[in-house]
Amino acid sequence: MPVHPISDAVRPRRAGRRPVTSRSEIEHIALDLFTERGFETTTVDDIAVAAGIGRRTVFRYYASKNDIPWGAFDEQLDRMRRTFAALPPDVPVMAGVRRAVLDFNEVDAQEQPWHRRRLRLILGTPALQAHSTLRYAEWRRVVAEYAAARLGMSPDELVPQTVGHASLGVALAAYEHWLTEDNGELLELLDVVFRALERGLVPEPAR
Repeated sequence: MPVHPISDAVRPRRAGRRPVTSRSEIEHIALDLFTERGFETTTVDDIAVAAGIGRRTVFRYYASKNDIPWGAFDEQLDRMRRTFAALPPDVPVMAGVRRAVLDFNEVDAQEQPWHRRRLRLILGTPALQAHSTLRYAEWRRVVAEYAAARLGMSPDELVPQTVGHASLGVALAAYEHWLTEDNGELLELLDVVFRALERGLVPEPAR
């Protein structure tokens, strides 16, 4: 059985040190472990030990190990719903989606490196793909509900569903492009691709 070296960032907490209690701290420790040891070989117990907490505390925040890379995803979806609800009714549907997606992806500057690692893990880990499909469906549903409300349709009808799928597709394209650019700005990339989607993917007129 291979022995994994433990870096200072993920070394088990020494006696007397404050145990990790915040969700973001747990996620940072987990991301360190996933990067160093691999997602599949890192256990919830490994994360709990490195954080100096019990596994029950980990499960207080996350239903499973697969949920940890997604962070506070359910809360972010609720925030997205509030953003949609606050948009003026005269905003074109796709412009409204663009605004909500940009807000959804806005993170503090100090969290940007962690956000990049989080997305790289989610998009590049085969063991997470089935779980990611469920999360993507939840995200698309929120977008489809907004489009349906604006169009006077059911979220299960073809057009709102198409808006959800198209929006997720261009967002994923922006994420993947961002991961190849060390100095790229995610919000700028998202703005570009969603404006292109608003135009029907017609090139922007030269200025």
